[in-house]
Amino acid sequence: MRDERLFPLFQSLDRLPGIGPKLKPVFEHLIGGEHVWDLLLHLPDRWLDRRVKASFEELIPGEVATVRGEVHAYKAPYNDRAPHRIQMYDGTGFLTLIFFRAEPRWLQGQFPIGKERIVSGAVGEFQGERQMTHPDYIIDPARGEMPPQVEPIYSLTAGLTNKKVHSAAEAALDCITDELPEWISADLMDKHDWPAFKAALTGLHAPTEYDETAFETCRERLAYDEALARELVFAKARQARTQRAAPNLKSSNDDMNAVAASLPYKLTNAQIRAVKEITVDIAEPHPMRRMLQGDVGAGKTLVALLAAVKAVSSGFQAAFMAPTEVLARQQYETVSGLLSPLGYEVAALTGRDRGAAREGTLIGLADGSIQIAVGTQALFQEAVRFQNLGLVIVDEQHRFGVADRMKLASKAQAPHMLVMSATPIPRTLAQAVHGDLDISVLDEKPEGRQPIETRAIPDTRIEEVVQGVARAIDRGERVFWVCPRVDADEDDSSAVYRSAALKEALGVPVGLVHGRLKGEAKDTALEDFRTGKTKVLVATTVIEVGVDVPDATIMVIERAEGFGLAQLHQLRGRVGRGTKKSFCLLLYRPPLGDVARERLETLRATEDGFEIAEADFRLRGPGDLLGLRQSGAVDYRIIDLTKDADLVPVARQDARFLVERGGETNAKRAEALGLLRELLSPLSRDSS
Repeated sequence: MRDERLFPLFQSLDRLPGIGPKLKPVFEHLIGGEHVWDLLLHLPDRWLDRRVKASFEELIPGEVATVRGEVHAYKAPYNDRAPHRIQMYDGTGFLTLIFFRAEPRWLQGQFPIGKERIVSGAVGEFQGERQMTHPDYIIDPARGEMPPQVEPIYSLTAGLTNKKVHSAAEAALDCITDELPEWISADLMDKHDWPAFKAALTGLHAPTEYDETAFETCRERLAYDEALARELVFAKARQARTQRAAPNLKSSNDDMNAVAASLPYKLTNAQIRAVKEITVDIAEPHPMRRMLQGDVGAGKTLVALLAAVKAVSSGFQAAFMAPTEVLARQQYETVSGLLSPLGYEVAALTGRDRGAAREGTLIGLADGSIQIAVGTQALFQEAVRFQNLGLVIVDEQHRFGVADRMKLASKAQAPHMLVMSATPIPRTLAQAVHGDLDISVLDEKPEGRQPIETRAIPDTRIEEVVQGVARAIDRGERVFWVCPRVDADEDDSSAVYRSAALKEALGVPVGLVHGRLKGEAKDTALEDFRTGKTKVLVATTVIEVGVDVPDATIMVIERAEGFGLAQLHQLRGRVGRGTKKSFCLLLYRPPLGDVARERLETLRATEDGFEIAEADFRLRGPGDLLGLRQSGAVDYRIIDLTKDADLVPVARQDARFLVERGGETNAKRAEALGLLRELLSPLSRDSS
């Protein structure tokens, strides 16, 4: 049951004055919710300083300003398209107010010659003359009125004005009861000079004075509230896991060492470190939840394979789950190719498996004769039974929801879980984004990995690129060609157009894959390219992760200036997987903007995914890092990772201490933390 002190915050929006049946859905669309609390979480983007300036001389074109002056003259328009002009004077100079299609009698009533007025609005300049077009405020100081000293400015949607949103937010503040106890420790409040919860929201939605430091302090306090609420969820999930018995994977490392010794190459130091971290975790009596994060080609699958061997040598089964049929088959070939010659039983199970083969696999999983299963979501279908599943490995984990991962984990009492991601995230942000997981990072690449030569080429030279593709095909190589969209009328950068054009120009089979294809058609197109039936694969970004074609040596990315930096890096990682020299050709449409130029130059300068992620974060912010927002990993309402990354470890330490103390925690603070979770933990993703 929700605490009654929070009832006013969870009222419907239409309980606020001014929000009726017509405006309610518009507000809901804007704030992404239906409660008063959702409106309060819709914080202002910025604040306008409406304080009256000392003189016209202080006005700067492009800024919003408030000034006081005497009405000096009125000039009527000389034709229907010309504006009305009001000239004001303040002893230091003139300011011209511009009004288009205004009613002359109204204007003259608002601006009587010789009277003082206060006006506030955006300042412009035309032919050396200071101007203000359609001021936001026109005030007669003789009436004792003044504009607000500060005005919060919100993001809006069609049908709403800033004034309407601000008025509603001010009314919503009255729904916060003064009886809410403080949930942040007093020493932390003092250290950061944070205001109380209600004062912080009031300081953002209804400030009485313009103070940028105060705005940031209020926002930071609320960001910490969100961080603490999330970390409490994660800490409780961790605590719950420690109370569940997990398979005991404590066998010797002999089998893992034997597999490593059979490889034609040595493990990197990063791989050895990750294997050690995983083996320590899976020897614990509670289930592991660890992420293996590594750049393209860093060798994540091999680390996971050794963890699976550890599970098998301990008498348990392991399951690899990939998001698509093609990736599952590809992973099966890798795992089976390495382990089957050593006597391990490896099987694949995907949605396409039918008949006797499928039945045989199901029987083998149920009786334990199949030690390692590789598949898609088919692995967690009801008919699938494992004899003793000890380790679950999820590849490209951001492509799965938490529910999918948990379905596979439910095939055993409490199996250990390793999730893998080729999503480089700045190291400073990894724990903030994946707070429910321990993280192992592969920050080295195996020896012998071919460097990829990256070139930025204007699309005016596209015919030269096509000729280069033809020569690569003659050498027996294959080519990816990525387009920004599926199709568009008269658009030669669409996948549909480009595939037809390349087929005609090259005279070889050209595949086409994009997001509108059904799953089976998409898998067939990818498989045809992987096996060499098609020599060129034209695609949208659906091939961004996972597709492994060693014979592919050229990646062409058309309209590259429109892609994110980290996404370009992922696409580039589809080549350079064999022994031949590989190229990534970034076709751009000139002229390039500054950000696009920096993005392409960064990609040319480095292949380090973490360095690229840092640059992408700097250029674009956290929300679009490799689709993290779409995957639900970044779902903050208040936290800004460009500013607040340092708050997360503080909140994590605080939350763990509070959860570990349990009943020993101060009763008043424990009660307050319960209220915080009710307010902000729904914004946290399930962290079971």
